[in-house]
Amino acid sequence: MRHGTTRQGKQRYRCRETLGAGRTFLLAYAYAGQSPAIKQQIVAMAMNASGIRDTVRVLHISPTTVIKE
Repeated sequence: MRHGTTRQGKQRYRCRETLGAGRTFLLAYAYAGQSPAIKQQIVAMAMNASGIRDTVRVLHISPTTVIKE
């Protein structure tokens, strides 16, 4: 369900599921590295022996984001 907006004016949502109760998320992130799809790609690339620099170059995200994930 809708849960206000961010400082950048993007719509924020709150999860209704019992497991994720209270969790908020965005459908359109300002930074691509925040989206769950990109995070899954980071993990998939790491499992296929891609290095940090390769992942950064392909996904156009920060090396810090790759290291944290």
